[in-house]
Amino acid sequence: MQPIQLFDLASRQAQWLAVRQNVVAGNIANANTPHYAGKDVKPFDSVLKETGFQMAATKAGHFTDGMAAAQVTETSLLNNGEVKQSGNSVELEKELMKTGAIKRDYELNTGLVKAFHRMMLMTVRK
Repeated sequence: MQPIQLFDLASRQAQWLAVRQNVVAGNIANANTPHYAGKDVKPFDSVLKETGFQMAATKAGHFTDGMAAAQVTETSLLNNGEVKQSGNSVELEKELMKTGAIKRDYELNTGLVKAFHRMMLMTVRK
C-alpha cells in the first residue's frame, strides 16, 4: 500500500489556485487596456497525472482527460473569445465567474485537508 499523499496534493492544488487567482486578477485589472489578451491557467488535472494519483469515477462523464499542465495561456487561443474593437479579449462576467470557481475550489481543498487532519488525529489518539 502506498503512503497517503493527500497533504502534498492539496498543497499543489493550493499553489495552482493561487497562480490562477493572480492571472484572473490581472485580467480584471486590464479589462480596459487596449490590445490586452486575456490569460488563464490550464487545468489542474496534470498534477494528478504527475503524482500517479488516480481518481475513481463512478460514471464516464465525471472526469475528463486531455487536460494540460498549469501553464498560463491566452484565452483567445483557448476558446476563441470575443475580441472587442480595442483589441481587448477580457470579458468581466467570465472573469468574475472564474473567481467564484477558484473560491469554491479553495474552500473544498481546505475543508478536505481539515477533515483528513482530524481523522488522522483521531487514529493517533486511540
